[in-house]
Amino acid sequence: MNERERILKIRDLDISFTTDNGEVKAVRGVDLDLHKGETIAIVGESGSGKSVTTKAVMGILAGNGHINNGSIEYRYIDLSPERIREVTEKYDGVIPEGYEKEEEKKVVDITKQSKKFIQSQIRGRRIAMVFQDPMTSLDPTMTIGKQVMEAMRFHYETPKKEAWDRAVKLLELVGITDAQKRMKNYPHQLSGGMRQRVVIAIALSCDPDVLICDEPTTALDVTIQAKILELIKDIQKKKQLSVIYITHDLGVVAKVADFVNVMYAGRIIESGSVNDIFYDPRHPYTWGLLASLPDVDSNSDELYTIPGTPPNMIREIKGDAFAARNPFALKIDEKLAPPMFQVSETHRVASWLASPYAPHVEMPQDLKERIEKNKREAKLV
Repeated sequence: MNERERILKIRDLDISFTTDNGEVKAVRGVDLDLHKGETIAIVGESGSGKSVTTKAVMGILAGNGHINNGSIEYRYIDLSPERIREVTEKYDGVIPEGYEKEEEKKVVDITKQSKKFIQSQIRGRRIAMVFQDPMTSLDPTMTIGKQVMEAMRFHYETPKKEAWDRAVKLLELVGITDAQKRMKNYPHQLSGGMRQRVVIAIALSCDPDVLICDEPTTALDVTIQAKILELIKDIQKKKQLSVIYITHDLGVVAKVADFVNVMYAGRIIESGSVNDIFYDPRHPYTWGLLASLPDVDSNSDELYTIPGTPPNMIREIKGDAFAARNPFALKIDEKLAPPMFQVSETHRVASWLASPYAPHVEMPQDLKERIEKNKREAKLV
């Protein structure tokens, strides 16, 4: 594997939805990179554009959604039966060693592909998704076994016996005991944690390169949440999966992510390594998110909340979308949206405070002290 081999590249993605009240500009110029074997998290409040971005990757935008601009480039090795046949014929019946070479890698822009291509070649086959509520993902009228086998049968025409055996192994892989018996169960016969494990097994059934997890533990209790997160991390290592987590829970992000993208009002406003975001945040919105995390050592009886509400995405946003809620806003924030400033090789922030011409502003003292305490606990200082 090449060092940090990029398999997903999103550039200038712009998505809107037509509603009775007007055009909702849900995603406004998103840039995002995903590399092989790495985990990125997309965090932000509800309505920030997190799920819409990844649904565009999966080709499952709602009927009133439109991709107005941008690209979603996915890089993969074509191991489809059709391509295997082509190569086999080309080399007189023997696929040569090293077939999975650079020249066998394809790049497709998902935004330019037909629904049929996405359905047959991308969704479920190469990029899979785990949603937050397993009961909305599972068919209550079908057995667990049939649902785990379905994608294999559809995408690869896997013989029924082979698909059954593979489905049993997948259920065992995600930690379901007595898998043979569970294959014959229906979703209502399983607990919430077990159902979510089944959903993960279904997502893994076609050996995807990318796994998108949209709030995968929200509907579960805390102890089951931890087990599901550990399960996904373990499977990721075994299969060299690239994972995208969508969440509003920074506690989850700290446990699973290599890189973090903070979204607000349809834009990524800060991105960096997990250490960049948790120990050296630069955007006032990120400060607010971190300050709102519960802290057992805090002397305050109140939990911090970011003042105000997100902007109405139907109206045109002038300047920085966070300006009205930002106690550190500058006059320029009312007129011009900030560009992405490079803080370090891995860290970027869309805030005029990062401009070399901006006045120096420190993060709130309470947050600064909390970060220093967290650094000491993590033995980073």
